[in-house]
Amino acid sequence: MEAPAIIGRHRRPFLLPVWLSFAAVFGLFVAALVAFFIYRSASTTTVVVLARHAEKDLSSIQDPPLSAEGEQRAERLAQMFGRNKGIGRIDAIYVSDARRTQQTAAPLAERLGKQAIVVPAADTKGLASRVMHEHEGGSVLIIGHSNTVPELIHELGDIDVPAIGDDEYDTLYVLSIPSFGQSSLLRMEY
Repeated sequence: MEAPAIIGRHRRPFLLPVWLSFAAVFGLFVAALVAFFIYRSASTTTVVVLARHAEKDLSSIQDPPLSAEGEQRAERLAQMFGRNKGIGRIDAIYVSDARRTQQTAAPLAERLGKQAIVVPAADTKGLASRVMHEHEGGSVLIIGHSNTVPELIHELGDIDVPAIGDDEYDTLYVLSIPSFGQSSLLRMEY
């Protein structure tokens, strides 16, 4: 006697190993893609150079220009950061709305062929946000004032520095801000 036939049942090929292989390859591809983007964002460091404006003329006008000594310091700054390409290149220059900050940055801006970006001196939070959003992974120079430079360092890197003295014009701060981890600060004189 023959075994009864099962009506309506068809034998289908067993495709689970093929689907599992496809899912494993796709999962590895997605994991590699995610790892690549995490690595790229983790290895991004923004460098911000902050300086107070150079020596100003001791006249009694509201917005005094630079003194002769200040003009020499501005030229020194242009020599230090005046490379157009490669290591040490400055991507953007920010200055306040005061004449002395703009004159301090002018020789460098001219040498680089860039226009200094003028921002209100009192808006340190806005400037910090702008620098981090528009220049992530780049190098930026900010020329500020004795009260705004320490505020900007705190806003950008969460580092507190002592107040800048009234006669202190020769200090540069180089702030390295990684995407992940703590910022580091280098203080130097020029």
